[in-house]
Amino acid sequence: MAGDATAVRVRQLITESGLTQAVFAGKVGLDESKMSKSLSGVRRFTSLDLARIADLCGVSVDWLLGASSLTPSMAARTSTDTLTASDAAIREAERLAQLRADLAFLGYRQDVPKFRWAPTSLLNVDQGRDLAVSATECAAAKEVTLWRSRDLAEAVETAFGVDVRVHRLPDGFDGLSWVNEEASLIVVGTSEFPARQRFTIAHELGHLLAGDDQGLHVDANIQDAVHKRKPSEVRANAFAAELLLPGDILREESAHTTWSRETFARLACRLWVSPSTLAWRLFNLKLIDRSLCDSFRTMTAGDAAGLTGSFESFGEWLQHSSTPRIPRLLVRATAQAYADGKATLRPFANLIGRDTDTLRQAISETREDSPLAL
Repeated sequence: MAGDATAVRVRQLITESGLTQAVFAGKVGLDESKMSKSLSGVRRFTSLDLARIADLCGVSVDWLLGASSLTPSMAARTSTDTLTASDAAIREAERLAQLRADLAFLGYRQDVPKFRWAPTSLLNVDQGRDLAVSATECAAAKEVTLWRSRDLAEAVETAFGVDVRVHRLPDGFDGLSWVNEEASLIVVGTSEFPARQRFTIAHELGHLLAGDDQGLHVDANIQDAVHKRKPSEVRANAFAAELLLPGDILREESAHTTWSRETFARLACRLWVSPSTLAWRLFNLKLIDRSLCDSFRTMTAGDAAGLTGSFESFGEWLQHSSTPRIPRLLVRATAQAYADGKATLRPFANLIGRDTDTLRQAISETREDSPLAL
């Protein structure tokens, strides 16, 4: 039984702490009588009891409930000193997924709308395109237009309830997706190539919506020649292309456009994609010939910004993609659990990278503390 497993693990923590049961109970806000009753099965540990014990001992609520680790990933077996970019990304995904599991136990489940999709073609490219059309319709119901959104991470969270983490990683890393009963999330690396980061977010969303994996799916380099030939990768790339560069939109644009380097650059900047990606997409849709494709795809993002006089906007986009991002929905849920008295402050503080004392002072600030108070 879960209660028995929890009692066994709490007893283990008491023993390992070197404290008496009474002292341990006091540190987690319980009197010795309540602790004894909980350990003997007469009283159930409350969610707040478990949150405080987990906080004190540096374990997760999920572990206290008797659950095994979320995944036997390499991150759990790698020392911090030797972490590769993939290892570090997996470890961050595990951390966020564990926090989601703990929040779910406390009653704060991630709200991920059901997304139903059944492929009607055997071709992975067609499947990716059809999936993107369905996703676009789903997002539109939330008043989100994905292909127009420079901040795709924010748009994906709003439309699909998926946590999107932009994490500073060593040696560069494209992305990964994670899905299980309690968590649905995407982790991508900060990047000096904002168009590639945006494509990666769309690519990982494709994996999630297609249900490619239960658990972890790693795309350390989505451009790797061998990797991108896998059926699920072909579908995810086709999904991202259609999601960010919808065929109908490009056909409409092409119908009243006389192609030149300037008109092409203007479209690439307006759609927040790399010139190379746009050139190949237009060619694959038969909207430009191979000669124009070869000419346009050599253009850099900087070239496009220069031709359209939009360096300021490009600079802001670059700064945005180079900045770590904490999932907004996860921050909200963690803060709410603390505000409702269901969790300690530490999970919220750890998530946003603040120490608990500083955060507690900020939360406790009164009107009289304001420099404008009379």
